[in-house]
Amino acid sequence: MFHKNIKLILAGLLFITGIWQFTEGNIGNGIFLTLLTLIPIFLYFRNEYILMAFLKLRNQDFEGAKKWLDKIKNPETALIQKQQGYYNYLNGLMVSQTNLNQAEKFFKKAISLGLSMDQDLALAKLNLAGIALSRRRKLEATNLLNEAKKLDKQNMLKDQIKMMKDQLKKI
Repeated sequence: MFHKNIKLILAGLLFITGIWQFTEGNIGNGIFLTLLTLIPIFLYFRNEYILMAFLKLRNQDFEGAKKWLDKIKNPETALIQKQQGYYNYLNGLMVSQTNLNQAEKFFKKAISLGLSMDQDLALAKLNLAGIALSRRRKLEATNLLNEAKKLDKQNMLKDQIKMMKDQLKKI
């Protein structure tokens, strides 16, 4: 993984080389290098290790996803803010099976850093509501469930929210 600033420098060098190729009359090389500039710019906004961790999670391979996330050594400096949010979000999903205290910290940090998709934010708040529910913090769980319901515009989490609200009534 390249540092985020190195990715921008690489994109700039590729773009400048592409412009130079245009001035030299090598139009094909210029077009290719200009299009190649898009790769480091894409990887600046979407970290390659986080993308690989998402792919592993999609296949329910938690160990593989954890290995990809562990390759990010210093997330505070190597990732932009949204990527840090997703880094914490994925770590929260990983440890939510074993350690609720640590999962709660990861989810809260992910929410504070921000997630770009409302669905991911809704899932993080739903997980936090589940943690609050397990600790008998009814008011906090209710607020988080209401926020998750507002963010879930496509009703993908409708059943989980309903199930948690039913459990809230039993407390």
